[in-house]
Formats: sequence, structure tokens, C-alpha cells
Amino acid sequence: MKTSYLFLLLLFFTSCVSVKKHNQKHEITIAPEKLRKDVDFAFEKLQKLHPNLYWYISKEELDYKFDSLKTTLHKPLKPNEFYRKLAPVIAQIKEAHLRLVPLDKRLTRKEIKNLEKQKGLLSRYNFLLDGDRIFVKDNADKIPDMNVGTEILKIKDIPAKDLLNRYKPFVNSDGENQTFQKYILARRWPSYFTAEHGILDSVKIETQYQNEVKTLYLKREKFTKEEKKKVENANKKITKSEKGKTKDYNIVTKSFNRDLQFPTKDSTVAYMKIKTFSGTFSKKFYKESFEALKKSPAQYLILDIRDNLGGSLSEINNLYSYLVPEKFQFIKDIEITSPSAMYQANYFSEFSLLTKPVAVLVYPFYLAGTALSIKKNGDQFYLRNNGIFGLKKPKENNFKGKIYVLINGSSFSAASILPSKLKHEKRAFLVGEETGGANDGTVAGRYSTKKLPHSKLYLPIGLMLVQPDIDFTLTKKGVTPHKEILPTTQQVLEKKDIQLEWIMEDIKNASSH
Repeated sequence: MKTSYLFLLLLFFTSCVSVKKHNQKHEITIAPEKLRKDVDFAFEKLQKLHPNLYWYISKEELDYKFDSLKTTLHKPLKPNEFYRKLAPVIAQIKEAHLRLVPLDKRLTRKEIKNLEKQKGLLSRYNFLLDGDRIFVKDNADKIPDMNVGTEILKIKDIPAKDLLNRYKPFVNSDGENQTFQKYILARRWPSYFTAEHGILDSVKIETQYQNEVKTLYLKREKFTKEEKKKVENANKKITKSEKGKTKDYNIVTKSFNRDLQFPTKDSTVAYMKIKTFSGTFSKKFYKESFEALKKSPAQYLILDIRDNLGGSLSEINNLYSYLVPEKFQFIKDIEITSPSAMYQANYFSEFSLLTKPVAVLVYPFYLAGTALSIKKNGDQFYLRNNGIFGLKKPKENNFKGKIYVLINGSSFSAASILPSKLKHEKRAFLVGEETGGANDGTVAGRYSTKKLPHSKLYLPIGLMLVQPDIDFTLTKKGVTPHKEILPTTQQVLEKKDIQLEWIMEDIKNASSH
């Protein structure tokens, strides 16, 4: 007992020292020559590992941007000051999966435990951007003075416009796409703010609602023991239930990530909402859903993948097999830069401490499987398109009626590949806004995360060029809808779904003829 106690005590103090040492590095400046070496290191790794680095920017232009950055580094900088210089250059590659990660303050166990007892600050809301203006889109906890539609004018006396202009250079989209930035910045600006100002207990904000301007303080509220117990029990009950698993209950949003409904009395219309392609129990969900569709009188299926940032490639491949009547090849062979690139993929970091011993045992098989899957065609290397992504038969319960797909600028990655393939095969009618992800594919899949040697900033680099099996548009843009419908900010805040309303009206008109 005494030995165990001393070990735990030693572990505690070692952890505290490690956290303190890590956080002190944030304040230490780095010499210009070392910063320039970090720039060279980042560029070298990108050239070596990224399979389509010059898709949206020429080699000459990107060389110039990296060289120009180095000429500006003539004084020592702290790591996150350097981040604010390098991140915009990385963003100019115009690959939305690719971004530099700023250093976060590391927390002690005590601080983590204390935060777990508290509710969030800015994270308790969903925001909507309209140009350089920030609005509260959702206030699930119904916090006073933060009604839906409230405009955030200032935070810590900094105008919202200035904050957004400060953070805009850190975000990008795929190629020439212009629809993604407002959605991703609406999600990320609170994180950038926290990275810059630290984890705050309260923050002064100035708001405007119905022409009334107010100054107030948002504060972190503590969970009462009763509240925490109630939430934990409710989450446990739903997540462990069959419905919670199959519909993939999300304890953060307190909603299901996927659902199937029949919104009309006669059940001739089916509505399937997929918030994220998480992969969790998805096979069972689609199997049950399309069995239900086959037994129903549904003639129309509305697939809603708005605000879906993507996820599992195998999930969308499986979903597609329920949407088409003939054999298909969903994606082309996946391109990589070289066989050695795949051996640099993040492998052990994807396993928990408990499962790491298993990961070590399986690693030789992973290496062997990777080696066998690589093929060469001319000067290019590919991963063989077999197994999950080989030529596939449609599912027996494939839906034979008309399909509508709802998309917007926040339909990204896998949620762009699916509508791209459906549109190319003329299997669905797309409604909404150009997707945030590119029509012709994306660089993602497996990642190799590189740590810059001097600033210690992290750069995760996608290793796989994933492209739908289509004739490419070469537009360098997202998937464009057949029917473009762009709701106004006011309509979004009022929860008026004019895109879904248009589809329902179109179905009604078609049914009456």
C-alpha cells in the first residue's frame, strides 16, 4: 500500500512538473534562424507526403509564398506568434483538411477535474456568421440575454469584426470554393479565441437584440451534483439502448446523428437526416432503414446531409449501395506519393493506452497489409481498390424511387464525395448550396502528423487522394446543386427551412400530375 501511494504521489508531481514545463515553452521566443528551419521542415514534409500539393496552387506560387514568409522572420517569436505567420501560408494550399495546429495550454489533472464540473463558456452556443457579423444560432440551455438572433458586437472589448478578420486567414476551403469558410469559421472562432486568450471563467461581451444593446458577462456555471447525475444517467440510458446505438446518439448535441422519418400522412415521402458519417453502428441503421423503406409506400427519399462534415468512407460506400440499382465502383484507386508515405501514417496515436499492447502485436500485419495493397502505375503509386471499395453489387433493398439530396457549404469531405457520385450517375436531384468539399475529391483518409522541431507546432498531413469514380468537372469547386436555394440569415435564425419546403412542394406538384 505504501509503495503504491508513493508511486501515485510521484506520478502526480511528475505530471504537474511536465504540465508546467510544457506551458512555459509557450512564452519562450524562438530565434529567427530556427523559425526559418521550421518553415523548410513543414514545406519539405508537405512535398514528400501530400499526394496532390499543387492541385489548387502552382509550384512556383507556393515556392514563392514559403520563401517570402522566411524573409519576414527577422526577430524572435513565441510559438503561437509564429503560428499566426505560418498558418495563413498553409491555408493558401487550399486544401480544407490541411491546417496547422496552434499550441494549446496543457492542464493539470486538478484543472481538468475542475473543468469537468463546469459548463462551457462560448461552447454552449452555435453561431451563425453573416459577413463580419456573429449571431447566436442556437441556445440549447436557454441562457438569459443570449436569445437566438442575438448579435455579438464585442468580446473583451474587441469588435466581432476584428476577431473574425484576425481568424479568417487560418481557415480555407477546397480550391476555389467560397461557401465553406463562413460555416467552418462559425464553428472554429471560439476555439481560436480560447487559444489566444486562454480558458476563461467569464468573459465580457456586448450584444444587440431587437435594437437593444447590452453589456454582460458570460460565466462558467458549475454543475450541481444532481444535474451531473441526471445528465450522466440520461446519457447512459440512451447510449446503451438499441435505438441510441443504431441512431448514434451524440451526448454533446443531445441528439441522434442519424434518423429516418416519414413526414407525410400517406408515408410516400421518407426523410433521412445524417449529421455525420461516424461509422458507429451505421451498417445496422441502413439495413433497418432500407428494409423499412421497402415495406413502406415511399416513392421519394430526401437525404439531408447539410452541415455534415464527413467521416467514414466505408459508410458512404455502404449507403450508396442502397441508392443505386446496378453494380458500381464508388471511388477510384487511392493515390499516394510513395510506398514509404503510408508507413509514416499515425498508427499508435489512434489507440488508447489500454489497447496499445494489442496495437504493437497487430502492427506487423498492418505493415504487411499496407505493402500488399500498394501498386505502381507509371510514376504514380496507388492503394489497390479492392475489398470494401472494389466493384460492388447494389443491396437487395436498394431504393428505387426518386432521391433528393440536401447539401450546403458545410457538407464537406465524405459528404461531398457522396453527392458528387450521385449527381454524376444522375441518380439524385441536388437542392441547396454548393458543398464545402470539392466535387472531384479530397486529400484525407490516413494522416501523418509532423511536429515542427523548434516551435513544436503540429502539422497533420493527409496521405490519400480520395476521388469519386466520375468524369471530373475540373472546376476546382464544390458539388453544385441542380436547384440552388440560399436562405437568408433571418430565415435561418427563424428556423425556416426553405430548401426542404421547396422539395416538399416539388413532390406535391409532381404527385398532382
